[in-house]
Amino acid sequence: MAVKAEPKMHERDSDLPLANIRVVEFSHMVMGPSTGLILADLGAEVIKVEPIGGDRTRTLLGSGAGYFPMYNRNKQSIAIDLKSPEGVAAARRLVEQADVLIENFRPGAMVGLGLGPDDFSTSNPGLVYYSAKGFLTGPYENRAALDEVAQMMGGLAYMTGPSGRPLRAGASVIDVTGGMFGVIGILAALEQRHRTGKGAVVRSSLYETTAFLVGQHIAQLAVTGNAARPMPERISAWAIYDVFETARPEEQVFIGVVSDSQWQAFTTVFGLDDLAADAALAENNARVLARETLLPRVRELAKGFAREDLLAKLEESGVAFAPIARPQDLLDDAHLNANGALLDLTLTDGRSVRLPALPVEINGALPGVRRDLRSPGADSRRILREWGFGAHEIDMLLAAGAIAGPPVPAGRAAR
Repeated sequence: MAVKAEPKMHERDSDLPLANIRVVEFSHMVMGPSTGLILADLGAEVIKVEPIGGDRTRTLLGSGAGYFPMYNRNKQSIAIDLKSPEGVAAARRLVEQADVLIENFRPGAMVGLGLGPDDFSTSNPGLVYYSAKGFLTGPYENRAALDEVAQMMGGLAYMTGPSGRPLRAGASVIDVTGGMFGVIGILAALEQRHRTGKGAVVRSSLYETTAFLVGQHIAQLAVTGNAARPMPERISAWAIYDVFETARPEEQVFIGVVSDSQWQAFTTVFGLDDLAADAALAENNARVLARETLLPRVRELAKGFAREDLLAKLEESGVAFAPIARPQDLLDDAHLNANGALLDLTLTDGRSVRLPALPVEINGALPGVRRDLRSPGADSRRILREWGFGAHEIDMLLAAGAIAGPPVPAGRAAR
């Protein structure tokens, strides 16, 4: 009988590898916040700078409604008016004490505020200054870009949809992957700083990230002489590598038989003795050439099983398989619930939500939730106090509207 795994979580900053790294994040939407999320989950102290009233991402509708809760846990919030000189001066003082700055404003915006990389070359020479952009240096670098723009012009949408129907991937894969490349660059720059004492300017982008992801298809053209077809029309490298209906057509299963040994196990477990004995099908490439004959046989086989029974047989065979799931189905997934890969968070309106953890184990433990989602400016007073601002200064900034924070309860001194 299977033993239920007990989730092991990192719940303290000091347990994590980026403890004591200070990050000031000026960002919204997905790419910049995902960079900050990864650093925060790994233990960095991430201060999210929001405009007065809060990051506008908080109030997006439709497909954007999940952006803020997914990418902003384990951060602290300070609300600063970057249109006021006092607000910019306060932000500058924070950055001067930081190890990392994250920003994903439009090109030139931070420079215009006096918060560009060169503005800290003397006051904080060890700063790692990271910009999440649409394009890296070149003719396009000042263009506006979005995840979908990059997918369309970078060839990913072409590869995802059928011919003539380019289709973006069903998640913000370029925003998040671009943010991951940003983290890689930031960590490399921090390691270099150990040796040189100097910071660096790091940039990652949506477009170049997309180009990297479709590189395998560019390489396929070089190797075979044939351009890659969209994924729905691709020539599979394996004969059994497809989605199959079960006895209930709406309950589908993906099956991938990707080696000769898996073929033998698959045919044995499912009693396909004639196929197992056919020497002409013993090797993968021969089975690919026979795909049009084999697939109908397997489709008919799958339709004879309820999905749960088919999954049990596939697990017995050791081949790759997957039930076709919707995102919300993951909330009931036995594996994710057993190992702690779903985290409990509280939305700023008080409702509870469960969201995926950072998919990285360190010493057998996943990063957990050390700070729940924050309301706009919830930490403004404490951040300024802990980063060296005096009580009178803080009161003046609040009175001027340069920063915003939670009100001080009646009869209690500001802390």
